[in-house]
Amino acid sequence: MTNTDTLDTRASVEQCIRIIEAGADYVRLTAQGVREAENLAAIKKELRKAGFNTPLIADIHFNPAAAETAARLVEKVRINPGNYVDKRASFATLDLTEKEYNEELERIHAKLLPLINICRDNKTVIRVGINHGSLSDRIMTRFGNTPKGMVESALEFIRIFRSENFSDLVLSMKSSDTSVMIESTRQLVSAMQSEGLAYPLHLGVTEAGEGEDGRVRSAAGIGALLSESIGDTIRVSLSENPEEEIPVARKLAEYFPRGFAESKPTGEYEYKTAIDKPLVFRHINGPAVVANMSFYPDLDSDAYSDAGFRVNRDTLEINQTDGSADLVMASNVPHMVPVDVNLVLPYKKWFDFRDDKRIFPLFSPETYHENAIRSDNINLLLTGSHFDIRYLKKPDPSKISVIYTFNPETERYAPDLFFKALAENGLRHNVILNPVFRENNIEDLRIRAAALLGRYLNDRQVAGICLANTGDIPFRDLTSLAFSILQCTETRITRTMYLSCPTCGRTKFNLQEAVKKVKESTGHLKGIKIAVMGCIVNGPGEMAGADYGYVGAGNGKVHIYKGTEPVLKNVPEEYAVKELLRIISENSDI
Repeated sequence: MTNTDTLDTRASVEQCIRIIEAGADYVRLTAQGVREAENLAAIKKELRKAGFNTPLIADIHFNPAAAETAARLVEKVRINPGNYVDKRASFATLDLTEKEYNEELERIHAKLLPLINICRDNKTVIRVGINHGSLSDRIMTRFGNTPKGMVESALEFIRIFRSENFSDLVLSMKSSDTSVMIESTRQLVSAMQSEGLAYPLHLGVTEAGEGEDGRVRSAAGIGALLSESIGDTIRVSLSENPEEEIPVARKLAEYFPRGFAESKPTGEYEYKTAIDKPLVFRHINGPAVVANMSFYPDLDSDAYSDAGFRVNRDTLEINQTDGSADLVMASNVPHMVPVDVNLVLPYKKWFDFRDDKRIFPLFSPETYHENAIRSDNINLLLTGSHFDIRYLKKPDPSKISVIYTFNPETERYAPDLFFKALAENGLRHNVILNPVFRENNIEDLRIRAAALLGRYLNDRQVAGICLANTGDIPFRDLTSLAFSILQCTETRITRTMYLSCPTCGRTKFNLQEAVKKVKESTGHLKGIKIAVMGCIVNGPGEMAGADYGYVGAGNGKVHIYKGTEPVLKNVPEEYAVKELLRIISENSDI
């Protein structure tokens, strides 16, 4: 999606070309008013003159007249049920009788009818784009600000289009929360199947952010659905130059190409990780991170630094941080085992150190079954696609964690087979997934690891992750990536969490620079969620799950939010970060 002013034909055309040349199959432009919608004709004309026939999409919020204008000019129009007819959500309870509710639906139907007729006459596709951040008060009052609310919002519009015999629809369910995005899309698929419907689905995680977090959050949400053969088009929303979104989207599409999910095990199963955690994990609010450092000849200070520990180079003191691995696997007894380190050794070497409460044994399920000497705290059982379920039937879930190792290229659905076998045998084990990648490019690893693990984390099937890679990527990057994946799936929060939109023609300030300034000033605020938004279209709604918001309000002006409430309005941009910090401090979050 472009972020230029749609009235600036030259800038918009140039950016469209950069996006297309990066590999986009479609380009979306905002049309916030009729003038912007009308100028889509000039943009399209210049693109066609330059030899580019890529379909264009108009992005509409609040303005049916702009949608009706754009529908005559471009190939697709995106409308948002939350604000096409309904007013901007105020998060107020709107209790309606059944009669009043149906009257609202009739009003929406009447307002949609001109667009339907124009699209039918011009063979224009409509994308019904539901955003978690902009559900109407009417929907939220009746169904909640939930995946179910999103599905009901979509179904209301689908039924109107069906009643008019209009079927050129695409549907999308977007949220900045990967679990909401995944669950709402799954529910929509189920709802359509129950009614015998099948419309193309567009996938995306809104306000994904930038850098590593933006890629990881997008991959975790989109990849989870692609792995289930859900999705026809995708958009990666990064707070970066628009053309930088395309390579990430391409890599996701290549990782789960059409038809690939046919190798996924058939049959339904439900598996959740065990409720009882081993004692060493009970202080962790979320999945554990395991660092397999068994290939290190010795665990010295550099090795511990790679595992996320803080090393004082003067005193060589080693301390745990929020980004330290919870367990470190080694092949030999290291020269030193710092107080904050929990170490895992092959069980034969562990025997001589079994009185040390920081050291734990690694077995195969078979050797665990055969040995009488075990840890009273935690025993790690290493297995893979060769697993024998017989040896996993007796262990106490509160005393073991199973490390499941697999090749994410040739055995991408191996964990599903394992979870299915556990479920069929009534077993509830704490499972740590250990995919072994072969990547030499850190961005490829981020995208593939997040796309692979996002589904299992979202569905709460795993008790931990252990990333391994045989390619040329520093180990410390693996440790950091493991925590990023947990952070972006919101299964374990160890840093400040940021949501930031990808910008569009509605943005009235330099959002990339704003994100940078906000991060530099608030990076120490662990556990706080801050949203940085280019405008107020989805801002308040997407910030329903954020603690604070920094939202563009006009040229050089910013609104500061606490939750969904604007506590300061039209703050000059040069003072906005300082005011944000003041508001956070006054609420005792610093």
